[in-house]
Amino acid sequence: MAQGGNNRSRLLLVILLVTSLFLITLDLRGVSLTQSSRSATQSFLAPIQRVASSAFSPVSHFFSDMKNFGKTKAQLKDVQAANAKLRAQVILDKNTQGQLLQLKSALNLAGRGGYKVVAARVIGRGSVSTFTQTITIDAGSSDGITKDMTVISGAGLVGVVKSVTSNSAIVLLMSDPSFRVGVRIARTQSAGVLLGQGDSSYTMQLLDPAGTIKVGDVLVSLGSENNRPFVPGIPVGRVTSVDHTSASLTQQATVIGLTNLSNLEIVSVITKPATADPRDGLVPTPIPTVTVYVTPTPVVFPSGSPTGSPSPTPSPSQVKK
Repeated sequence: MAQGGNNRSRLLLVILLVTSLFLITLDLRGVSLTQSSRSATQSFLAPIQRVASSAFSPVSHFFSDMKNFGKTKAQLKDVQAANAKLRAQVILDKNTQGQLLQLKSALNLAGRGGYKVVAARVIGRGSVSTFTQTITIDAGSSDGITKDMTVISGAGLVGVVKSVTSNSAIVLLMSDPSFRVGVRIARTQSAGVLLGQGDSSYTMQLLDPAGTIKVGDVLVSLGSENNRPFVPGIPVGRVTSVDHTSASLTQQATVIGLTNLSNLEIVSVITKPATADPRDGLVPTPIPTVTVYVTPTPVVFPSGSPTGSPSPTPSPSQVKK
């Protein structure tokens, strides 16, 4: 048995030596058996690799998409939150700008009239009290505000303070049907009474029998005794129409208020009147009338057509019989 094993070992060694010499000889002659074998193997395995890739790529893509979906969803939430924050900031900026403009306008009017005022923000509308058209402001007795003080905006009269707490106050708007204020016509100084009608229009009753009212007349507050509840000289409204019927004992007119009461955000409460009546110093400047000039376009007639000059009509003597 030992002799047979040795013979097989020698035979295997001889075969390996012959194979090695054969491969070396082919390599020296420029034949690359290894490259050819590699290419053949690659050609055989390539279709198998493509099939395997096609079969497993959807699975790998699915798990990849699931991972990216969670990431994208989180990013989308972040973007939506950022957009909501920006929109809120834009709204806040616009609201702040509007309040600043109203504050600047109200302080400008108070400065021109020489009034000492307390600026306040409108924090509520309406009231559970007997007053139907009111606003609530965030300033009260701790700010020096008391009952029956005049309240203004940048355009003119707003109303009068009717009740006060330490940190707030209720203002009766001039549009309330119970509201009454003495006024005078800036043009003629004739006195009258303005009555609230529940909306932006008012009725003015002229108390001067010899006075006249015209459309466009500006009304200012007449003032009260000791400047309570109204200080003099505050712009109130502008006449839009006049009732000329003889049935009325007094002349009446329809007036539009100068202050837009529906979008009030900032008002000023006059805590100390001016040392002198401003008279007509606060009357708003009239809106200038724009004149439009229209130049007529000349008519161009086509060549050979009659001109625009009329042909003379022959007299009867020129007509042939």
